Amino acid sequence: MKYDVCVIGAGLAGLTAAALIAKRGLSVAVIDKNYMPGGSCGVFKRGEATFDYGSSMLYGWGETGFNPHRFIMNSLEEPISMIKHDLLYCVVYDGRRIPFHGDLDRFAAELGDVFPSERDHIRRFYRDMGTIYRHVMVETPTYTSPEETDPKEGLKSLLKHPISYFRFLSFLNMSAETLLRRYFKDPAIFRFFDKLTSTYCYTTVRETPAILAAVMFVDNHVGGSYYPAGSTLQLPGRLEKSIEAHGGTMIMEKEAVRIVFRESTPCGVELDDGTIVEADDIVNAGSVWNFYGRLAQGHADPKRVAWAEKLEPTYPSVMLYALVDAAAIPEGTLPVEMLVGNPALIDETEVTVYVTSIDDHTLAPEGTHVVMAIGPSFLKWDKSDRKGYAAMKSAEKARLLGVLERRFPGISKQVRYAEVGTPKTIERYCLKRDGAVAGPKQRLGQHMFKRQHIRGEWDNLFHCGESTVMGTGTPAVSTSGLTAANAILRKRGLKPFKYDPGQPNHVTIVPHPFSQEDLFKNETEANQDIMRAASRCLFCEHPTCVDHAKFDVRGMNRRVVVGNFAGARLKTAGLPADPAERAAFLAACENRCVRIRTGSLPVAIAKIADTLHAMSTNQEEPA
Repeated sequence: MKYDVCVIGAGLAGLTAAALIAKRGLSVAVIDKNYMPGGSCGVFKRGEATFDYGSSMLYGWGETGFNPHRFIMNSLEEPISMIKHDLLYCVVYDGRRIPFHGDLDRFAAELGDVFPSERDHIRRFYRDMGTIYRHVMVETPTYTSPEETDPKEGLKSLLKHPISYFRFLSFLNMSAETLLRRYFKDPAIFRFFDKLTSTYCYTTVRETPAILAAVMFVDNHVGGSYYPAGSTLQLPGRLEKSIEAHGGTMIMEKEAVRIVFRESTPCGVELDDGTIVEADDIVNAGSVWNFYGRLAQGHADPKRVAWAEKLEPTYPSVMLYALVDAAAIPEGTLPVEMLVGNPALIDETEVTVYVTSIDDHTLAPEGTHVVMAIGPSFLKWDKSDRKGYAAMKSAEKARLLGVLERRFPGISKQVRYAEVGTPKTIERYCLKRDGAVAGPKQRLGQHMFKRQHIRGEWDNLFHCGESTVMGTGTPAVSTSGLTAANAILRKRGLKPFKYDPGQPNHVTIVPHPFSQEDLFKNETEANQDIMRAASRCLFCEHPTCVDHAKFDVRGMNRRVVVGNFAGARLKTAGLPADPAERAAFLAACENRCVRIRTGSLPVAIAKIADTLHAMSTNQEEPA
């Protein structure tokens, strides 16, 4: 197998890079050890409930503000529907609920009620940061990692607002605490901002670079927070759709174990089954530790290996996934709420709660809500001790439900289902070392240019993802993927993707609550039929319906759900050609569907596969 580009890792960064590269006509292969693309942005199902792996609050989709996700989908000409939350979220802090409004003046006024002695300073701080943000980030949009910014473009922006630019650049090696001290004196407000930076980038204000904080404190208010209509399956699914529509290849459930070198130059990637995927250019979309500790082992500069090992990770995280009675969630609850258990420090009582089914009713059965709670874990998790590990998980479930009880009294008695994802779970599925959910900390000393750059040590090796200069968060990693794609395109003399004010829009903001009736409503009746049938698939980790190496039922179904019919048809290519054999094989698949065990009808695998086969025979997409 030989490709123009091979991308290691199907998280948002890798998918973005691959989709944009494929859009320009290059042959691309994407490798990932998981069976679902998206990394920490994706879903799993338990019965009729759909849970997000991790990424549930997405930024970068607004018409204003830093909006790389919108730019990327428009560049790919890939339609997607997003739900905009009414508020960013709220922080439950020291007994008070502080709502985060899109209007900075309104937010500053409410924060002034919490810290009255700092009221005027709060207003001045957000006014100043808002001006800098508008001048630097909004008026001249650029979707490029800083180290790859064209100096000419940077100079144009600088000359437009020189004072704002020089102020912004002065924040580069300053801590957020130092910046805040220019405005505030009350120690309590510093503890509050600690909670914001710990939520955004897992650091305290003393650790956080001011240049990042100045953007974070404003950006999310301006652009707003969003959720993909129909679950986070939609975002990686649409990127995968674009990759496959342009001839790209998804190599799932295969782990990249090393980069192959020929005459000291990367030339391919070896998979865990011994297969070699050859490529002229390689994009590493995984962690800095996996790259130096495994993929490039024996070829990387020992000094770089030592540097990578010294990088401090973000803290490990633990997650609670629960299906609860709707009555457990009181009226007025926001889809995202941050619960601060201890204002004085960051500890395990600090939990962010996502109740995404408030705005998207497709995620949970009627009369219920899905709840995901994530917070730090400072325990030592050892899977070698099975009984001990199971006991720890049980104790963590009880502890996290106890944390939720303070905000939602009685919720423990209204749980229909609950499970815990530990740091080991995160490491297993997302290759995040020790469950460090956001990779290396974006703290002073290892921030910005002191992180992994887009261009690697070899001129055909590129990096993207949360270990790079852009750092943590879905807009950041997607921007790094865009930047890696553009670096390869420029190298090959192809047109990079750049901001164009006349670019057609393909992002639709839909009203909430989003319902089952809203799903697929813009599709034809025939399309809706198979999309609804496919959406009943549970995407089982260990499918009982068939050996997925022969026929990838779940891969077919998840592609159909996002409208990726061309990719779904590829999954039916190995089915028996003889109609009778085909019918018997598909009937046997349905008879083994896991849904039958619960007394439910099986997924209509035969109907979906036959419809796709008919499309293939007729050589046409559904209308």
